[in-house]
Amino acid sequence: MTEFPKNFLWGGATAANQLEGAYDEDGKGLSIADVLPGGPKRFEIVNQPDFDWTIDKNKYRYPNHEGIDHYHRYKEDIKLFAEMGFKCYRFSIAWSRIFPNGDDKEPNEAGLKFYDNVIAECLKYDIQPVLTISHYEMPLNLVKNYGGWKNRKLIDFYERYASVVLHRYAKSVKYWMTFNEINSALHFPVMGQGLVKSNGADDMQNIYQAWHNQFVAGAKAVKIAHEIRPDIMIGCMLLYATTYAYDANPVNQLAALKENQAFNHFCGDVQVRGTYPAYTESVMNRYGFSFKDLEVTDADLKVLKENPVDYIGFSYYMSTAVNVTDKKLATAKGNLVGGVKNPFLEASDWGWQIDPTGLRIALNELYNRYQKPVFVVENGLGAIDKPDKNNFVQDDYRIDYLRKHIEAIGGAVEDGVDVMGYTPWGCIDLVSASTGQMSKRYGFIYVDLDDEGHGTLNRYKKASFNWYKNVIATNGKEL
Repeated sequence: MTEFPKNFLWGGATAANQLEGAYDEDGKGLSIADVLPGGPKRFEIVNQPDFDWTIDKNKYRYPNHEGIDHYHRYKEDIKLFAEMGFKCYRFSIAWSRIFPNGDDKEPNEAGLKFYDNVIAECLKYDIQPVLTISHYEMPLNLVKNYGGWKNRKLIDFYERYASVVLHRYAKSVKYWMTFNEINSALHFPVMGQGLVKSNGADDMQNIYQAWHNQFVAGAKAVKIAHEIRPDIMIGCMLLYATTYAYDANPVNQLAALKENQAFNHFCGDVQVRGTYPAYTESVMNRYGFSFKDLEVTDADLKVLKENPVDYIGFSYYMSTAVNVTDKKLATAKGNLVGGVKNPFLEASDWGWQIDPTGLRIALNELYNRYQKPVFVVENGLGAIDKPDKNNFVQDDYRIDYLRKHIEAIGGAVEDGVDVMGYTPWGCIDLVSASTGQMSKRYGFIYVDLDDEGHGTLNRYKKASFNWYKNVIATNGKEL
């Protein structure tokens, strides 16, 4: 049996916009998440050419507005996390709760106070907070009036925001991340960059300019963090999908390498190594522009070089297979990052291909590429849970999924990988980012709320709750 490190950070992960609710309370401004309607077609809706970033409650439900009311129930939820034995809890700060418009001169004290309380509640139970500074919910004003992250002005707005929260919380919080799943913008830029078809998402140069601006902003946050607290750990966060060639055809092997560069490695290379990789021009030329077409200053490159991240946080839900030689192969329709259907893998209720071995490969790839600690900060199974008359969910399918992925992490530890910890996604049921549904559940804790917003919001322990509690108590020895 694998020996996990004694200081291994077992825990769980959430995001502010998916569980807090209270979208307009205590001075909070609107975020991009607040205008996302519910349902599997939410991305299709926001990518309509005439989408105008307004809320139409007569036409759509907005599940992010209520979340699971964690804003008012955080003490109850964190107490349940403590009962499971969490060593850490990854959550995010809502940018628009601190700077309602994003370009405000002064922060909203009520928003800062809320996170004071959440952090204090975690520390009361010896749970280490792992804070994501920006997780798919930038202030809506920065999109409507500045055009999202393609505008360089956002670097200064983010730096001001990061400086405020770091100065406020860094003494209590050692572990941080700059941007959630920053590379996801290659496939869905609305969440991370505030870009849709109506404001430039169809032009890949905008995506890469937005990335550059985020890289610089993130590096400035790293600089601030290290000046405040020398032992702080501030990382990047990637959406990692282990990428295979479908077969041994050299053409597909090359295509898989190119896909890895463009999606899995590009954003990590810049943030971890502090420089743009050698293949940068090749990737950009594929979309019809050059690095010299981006707005990049010498000062930008200097701050990137001098302030690389301390570790690599990443999410892992699926792998992907690349085939460019046979156009008749079925696609992996559920996969967030596309690819063809891998005949060796099963899929979740939402079509995401399940591949625990791919996680072991991902950990080896990332650690051997960068030689910095890696942290699995999201992983989990979105499934339809059916509670019995006592509101108990016998989620053996989730236990099986998590067990196999933890075994894969253990295998990577045996391979010599320095793994910091494991925080499964949606440790309590919350609103799905991809579909805006409650029925796509990940948690160890069932929340009585349906896709139409009906329910008591009462919390109930699933079978996986006690299973994971024992995993933590035995430091991964008993799975």
